[in-house]
Formats: sequence, structure tokens, C-alpha cells
Amino acid sequence: MFLNYFLSFGLFFLTSITIVALFFFLYAKVTPYDDYQMIFSDNNTASALGFGGAVLGLCIPLYSALTNSISYLDFVTWAGVAMFVQLLFAFGMTRLGGRFSVEKHINNGDIAVGALMAFMSISIGLLNAGSMSY
Repeated sequence: MFLNYFLSFGLFFLTSITIVALFFFLYAKVTPYDDYQMIFSDNNTASALGFGGAVLGLCIPLYSALTNSISYLDFVTWAGVAMFVQLLFAFGMTRLGGRFSVEKHINNGDIAVGALMAFMSISIGLLNAGSMSY
């Protein structure tokens, strides 16, 4: 019996880690700038804040899906919804133009915009998680 619990934990945990890893890849695809270059080579704090907030914004509804799902398939479905919502938000925010151009400000290393992006992503994640409480 204990082994079944451990195997169930492993399945849900490894699936969660896989979803986060997939998110790392897809987030870099939906943003118009090279997040990894900016973070690891250019030491761009604004980009790191925005990316970190997006990851946390995904993990909050993932947690909600883990605790509220009635089956593995239910969890995977809601995890996919969580990832889609977070990616859609990032896509939309990074396409704003003019003085609200997140892309321009992140490229310039504007920490205030990176922090705003992080908090907005976390807020979207909280709303996403709250919407999953069924």
C-alpha cells in the first residue's frame, strides 16, 4: 500500500517537473526576446524577474491542480490549462507597443518593468489557481 502512494507521488511530481521544463522551453518561444541570452550572458535582472515570476505564476495553479484533481488525467488537463493561460498572458504582455512596450523595457534592463511583469504573472497564476477550485 505504501508503495502505491510513493509511485503516485512520483508520477504526479515527475509530471509537474516535466510541465515546468516544457514551460521553460515554450516561454522562451512566446517572448520576442532571448530570455536565456539575457539572463545567463547579459546578466539582465529585468528578464530574470519576469521569467521567474512567470514560473511562479505557473507553479501556483499547478499546486492547485495537484491538490484539487480527482485523477491523473484531471491533473494533466488542468496543468495544461494553467500553462496555456500563463503563456497567453506572456505573449500578450510582451507584444504591447509604445511606452508600454515590455519588450523594449526588458531589453533595456528596466528592473521596474521586470518586477511588474513578475507580479502580473504571479497575479494571473493566483487567479488561474482560484478558478480551478471546483
